[in-house]
Amino acid sequence: MANEYTLTRAEKRFIGWHIFVAVAALAIGSFFGPMQAFNYAGWNFYPQLKKLHIAQSYYQGLTLHGVLNAVVWTTFFILGFLTFNMIYGLKRPLKYPKLNAFGFWMMVVGLLLAAFYILANQASVLYTFYPPMKAPWPFYLGLVLLVVGSWIEGYGFYFTLHQWKKDNPGVRTPFIAFASVATMVLWQLATLGVAIEALFMLLPWSAGLVKGIDIQLARTFFWWFGHPLVYFWLLPAYISWYGYLPRQAGGKLFSDTMARLAFWLFILLSVPVGFHHQFVDPGVAPGWKYIHALLTLSVVIPSLMTLFTVVASLEYAGRQRGGKGLMGWLAALPWDDPIVASQLLAGILFIFGGFGGIVNASYNTNLILHNTAWVPGHFHLTVSTAVTLTFMGISFWLVPYLTGRELCCRKAALVQVYLWFIGMAIFSQAMHSLGLLGAPRRTPLGEAPYIPPEWSGLLLRVGIGGIILLVAVYMYIWIMAHTAFFAKKAAKEVEIQVAEAMTDVQAVPEWLDAWKPWLVGAVALLVIAYTPVLIDLISGMMPVAGPNIKLW
Repeated sequence: MANEYTLTRAEKRFIGWHIFVAVAALAIGSFFGPMQAFNYAGWNFYPQLKKLHIAQSYYQGLTLHGVLNAVVWTTFFILGFLTFNMIYGLKRPLKYPKLNAFGFWMMVVGLLLAAFYILANQASVLYTFYPPMKAPWPFYLGLVLLVVGSWIEGYGFYFTLHQWKKDNPGVRTPFIAFASVATMVLWQLATLGVAIEALFMLLPWSAGLVKGIDIQLARTFFWWFGHPLVYFWLLPAYISWYGYLPRQAGGKLFSDTMARLAFWLFILLSVPVGFHHQFVDPGVAPGWKYIHALLTLSVVIPSLMTLFTVVASLEYAGRQRGGKGLMGWLAALPWDDPIVASQLLAGILFIFGGFGGIVNASYNTNLILHNTAWVPGHFHLTVSTAVTLTFMGISFWLVPYLTGRELCCRKAALVQVYLWFIGMAIFSQAMHSLGLLGAPRRTPLGEAPYIPPEWSGLLLRVGIGGIILLVAVYMYIWIMAHTAFFAKKAAKEVEIQVAEAMTDVQAVPEWLDAWKPWLVGAVALLVIAYTPVLIDLISGMMPVAGPNIKLW
């Protein structure tokens, strides 16, 4: 089937810049993830890295890994992918391409500012940057520019969709464009908290304009953003699972209606959940923590809707490919296609990540596990597997489309995704088990004077998982670089395989394509969940004017 719309060279180049920055960040940040795994296993390379001026400390490496992988890789890749979805989904260029370009370059400037101070070991404050640890003020300015730049790109999406709806009254928005705008709405609601923290608290404090900072208030604004960030990572993966994977596997989307409803529920429910990260924080009434815990658990509803719809779509695809019997459809799926296999494997491990999320949201178990290795074990199943492995699968068709070159080494790409799956399964299972045994997080265990014997085998498995992941990630970097710059030119343009729904998209209820009531509901729930607590915290502010705390 011929493509219905072909992006211009300038549009492809603009999206390509997003992917380039994302992959470059992944290439640097992913070096330090396995270094931490090796440290856990007792293979401590940080003294040698310090001599080579690569990383001065474990915490600099941890900050580089967290910021570059969890924030930069994801944000730039997501915005590139969403830009493609908007243009291709609506079959029209962005309404104000210069506005989107301005937002992108603002993000790049912000990234360079923040990265300079991290690389100079002056901002090793981890990606949560909790005060009273303090970085130089340009680091926080860089964070603000990164967030505001992403907002500007989102505004470009809104203007484009608004014009499309004016030109197509009564027509349902194509799913990939609808879901892309929904993702940006979630992002902008979530990042309001961290923008307020960085602009009005951290920047003036770091620049010496105010003497102290209220640590509890800063943490509250951060976690307004910190957990919804997970859904900003996940929703683009869901776009691929709903909007592309069924067709790539040989089938159709089971329910466009259920897919849209799931996205609306994520917008409603996934922002006012931050207090489940603050169960032991003083200054927040237990009732509000309880409400946020309930809202966190309620996100299970759209998650299970996604599981049902995606599995139903895949079963249809498998049976179209000849799968028989109760589970024969599963074996019939194209497990030898790296584009499909990466997303299937991502979904399998994410099922376990979802179970872990329910544990984290539960008050009693959270008290036991929150500051243990369980937590990084959990979020490596979300951002590092469900998200990153899916993004790898997306890039296997998106980069060839943008560059006009064939995906190099399809067999190597297939090996790479299976290696990632195996390495992450070993690493994450060991981290979860260590957490259950009380091993702390954010701690260089390889430098600890005493390690309980029951941890030893698990720490070794963390290191083994790190080795496999190190090989897998640089295989991916090599495949991307070779595809983008050296692979042979494709004989024809890559076919974009957008999934067709089993029913006519016009059968989707009109209220699922109406933005105003859902946005009003999301803002109202956010105001209810945070305003009373913020009023209490602000009225009782206790700025800490202690010494500059530097732990690196």
